[in-house]
Amino acid sequence: MVAALIIIVVVLVLVVVGCVGIYNSLVALRRDCDNALSQIDVQLKRRYDLIPNLVETVKGYMKFESETLEKVIQARNLALGARSVGEKSAADAQVTTALNGFFAVAESYPDLKSSTNMLNLQEELTSTENKVSYARQYYNDAVTRLNTKIEQFPASIFAGMGGFKSKELFELDEPEARKAVKVQF
Repeated sequence: MVAALIIIVVVLVLVVVGCVGIYNSLVALRRDCDNALSQIDVQLKRRYDLIPNLVETVKGYMKFESETLEKVIQARNLALGARSVGEKSAADAQVTTALNGFFAVAESYPDLKSSTNMLNLQEELTSTENKVSYARQYYNDAVTRLNTKIEQFPASIFAGMGGFKSKELFELDEPEARKAVKVQF
């Protein structure tokens, strides 16, 4: 009788420890996703902060290309207001498209291409694009881990009871936006 009671208590303790472990791993994965999304925001903010410097650097050279500059600024301003992952993806695609158009026009200005400020900004943008790409990849990896855990048994039971929901991947819908920003002078 005592042995059976001890076995029942041990099994219950193991079940409780297992449940706590599953729940805690779901919480950790959710926090990892939130942190990864914050890292995308940090890198996108850095990118968006570089845009006004880029615009100011080229204003004197591109007097007749104000429409191109305005598109870049408008895309940046829309991106700063994006809140959800989907809105951020769409806004980022618009910024990428606007920057691609900008750099295509900028290639027509030899003095601009050789400007020290422009070369420095080119280096900063290239570095930032790499960081944005890494942050997106890290976020999508974290989301995939969370979404997989939420769907796996027995974590799926606790995910439903704990209110854990699948998260959206950071994807670019526009084919043009999937291309890296070309910063070649």
